Amino acid sequence: MKKFKIAVVLFFLAVIQTIGQEKKGTNEDRMEWFKDAKLGVFIHWGIYSVNGIDESWSFYNKYISYTDYMKQLDGFTAKNYDPEQWAQLIKESGAKYTVITTKHHDGVALWDTRQSDLNVVKKTKAKKDLISPFVNAARKQNLKIGLYYSLLDWSNPDYPNFLRDQKRYTNDDTKWDAFTKFNFGQLEELTKFNPDLYWFDGDWEQSAEKWKAKEIRELLLQKTPNTIINSRLQGYGDYATPEQGVPIIKPDNNYWELCMTMNNSWGYQPNDKNYKSVNQLIRIFVDCISMGGNLLLDIGPKPDGTIPEEQVAILKGIGRWTNKHAEAIYGTRAGIPFGHFNGYTALSKDKTILYLYVDNNPNGPLLIKGLKNKVNRAWVVGNGTKLTTNVVGKQYWSDVPGLLYIDLPEEVQDTEVTVIALQLEGEVALYGDKGQVIENN
Repeated sequence: MKKFKIAVVLFFLAVIQTIGQEKKGTNEDRMEWFKDAKLGVFIHWGIYSVNGIDESWSFYNKYISYTDYMKQLDGFTAKNYDPEQWAQLIKESGAKYTVITTKHHDGVALWDTRQSDLNVVKKTKAKKDLISPFVNAARKQNLKIGLYYSLLDWSNPDYPNFLRDQKRYTNDDTKWDAFTKFNFGQLEELTKFNPDLYWFDGDWEQSAEKWKAKEIRELLLQKTPNTIINSRLQGYGDYATPEQGVPIIKPDNNYWELCMTMNNSWGYQPNDKNYKSVNQLIRIFVDCISMGGNLLLDIGPKPDGTIPEEQVAILKGIGRWTNKHAEAIYGTRAGIPFGHFNGYTALSKDKTILYLYVDNNPNGPLLIKGLKNKVNRAWVVGNGTKLTTNVVGKQYWSDVPGLLYIDLPEEVQDTEVTVIALQLEGEVALYGDKGQVIENN
């Protein structure tokens, strides 16, 4: 009898373990496309583009009155909005996914929400749902689609916070319950688009319990089971979203993206001409790739729906580079630790190809330290030129690898960032000790 009970316990433990493994596998499968995608395009579009001011924050911080901010509704026309052209441009950049703002903190919805009249259909000259046509256009280009949604809503009369130094109320369960119902109502409407990704923002103002973050996640996964959720849901997201600054150390989460502006503004601001160069953005991009992350690069369309020419040029410039170096971008994993190579690196999924991103003109051969593998072949990604390699300083009696030098002729270098591929014999293996002392020679 005792043996039978033990067997039953062991059986149920095995079942529980199997279920856990299945859940883990399912989650990894759900996140696989995101891990492989590497590049996405963020879109901040809203009434704030009319005056070219900070989205929502300009009235919250009292740089402009709320009344004057909302007057921008009259100037938001979307008359030249061409979602097909947007999607084609994003595809040309090499991005595999795109995230569009459905509603920022100002509460102005870009779709015909039934929860409020504060939307572009009822309150602006656009007079149409702007989300549906873009979702359809993006899908035609085989882009994954993400929806940005602000949990907080500074325009909603049932939401407690209004301005930085002014609240509507502190404790009012009736109003908060009404706002929660409103929030869940809008989120349920967004599930009709069956998005691949939800990009939340604004979670810092309330607790997970108050937002009902757990219930939000359950609702979304029930309606759209394969969707993924960013980290800004008070601990109920799938991946980390550092903003603007490139991480120095890889984020703890196995899945992450850096969201970044092209200039210093998320939305369209004509006076902000401080654009990063294509070279700077590609170098930021390979920095993210080297740590196993993605770059979500932002554009800010004008109120008529056209994309500023500077932003178009940047996306096309990045597209030239991503098209040439696709094999060293999509589906790669984090590279080898710093110290082995003086630059950024990445690995193929099976860890048998090491990619080196060379973002300058080297003064002589490239150097890799501590690589135990034999290099079967080295070539320039994008044109296939074979490169000469040479191992220096390897002693037959020592486990310490020699120094691997790679010649990189100037004529095969890319104008932005050159990428070298090394076909390794077996999975990458690195030496990480402090060296050896000769005790017998």
